[in-house]
Amino acid sequence: MRLLALADEESSYLWDYFQPEKVRDVDLIIGCGDLCKPYLEYLATLGRKPIVYVHGNHDERFDRDPPGGVQCIDDDVYCQNGLRIVGLGGSVRYRQGSWQFTEAEMKKRVRRLRRRIDRLGGFDILVTHAPLRGCGDLPDLPHRGFAAFAELLDEYHPALMLHGHVHLNYGPGLPREHFYAQTRIVNAYERVLLEVPDRHVPIPPPGLAERWRRRRAEQRDALAYMEEMSRK
Repeated sequence: MRLLALADEESSYLWDYFQPEKVRDVDLIIGCGDLCKPYLEYLATLGRKPIVYVHGNHDERFDRDPPGGVQCIDDDVYCQNGLRIVGLGGSVRYRQGSWQFTEAEMKKRVRRLRRRIDRLGGFDILVTHAPLRGCGDLPDLPHRGFAAFAELLDEYHPALMLHGHVHLNYGPGLPREHFYAQTRIVNAYERVLLEVPDRHVPIPPPGLAERWRRRRAEQRDALAYMEEMSRK
């Protein structure tokens, strides 16, 4: 599966000089935050590829006016070609505004996702805006990473983590990639093309709530059928 990951700066290669063959072999476009609405909608319209995204710390406007034709995966698990992709956008809180979180708030978000991840038997890709603390972040508060992400990496060992937030033009020699144990961590600043193997994941059995919902639907259908028969 070929992924095109984007973050923080709209790529003139894709926007000003777009050609369909540039994304012809791409299976999924992943936005890692702080990309403008027209850019995402432009790629969705002309690229004709599925696009998912998480929020950056400058994406408050999406709360009122989200981009069309793309799917937000914040606090969710998205599956494609067997790959299970977890989304956790936002940055460390350094001012007032949405999509900024304290370390404790991000830890709560991580823990709320665990049940969904466990039902799928784990996950393969973590998509964030902020980096992992100590792996691609910077020492200043606005660009500090989250230590909470290490909980997910330590327990589930995903193959890949994608993030943005730290622009690679902030300083000379900033690396695009890091490794944390088995997980390859890639800064998606502007754009980066990645190949990841497809993975077959069996569909998990429905949970108790889903089984109850189906049972109630069956009972309603049976009751409606009996009422129809009694009128004949």
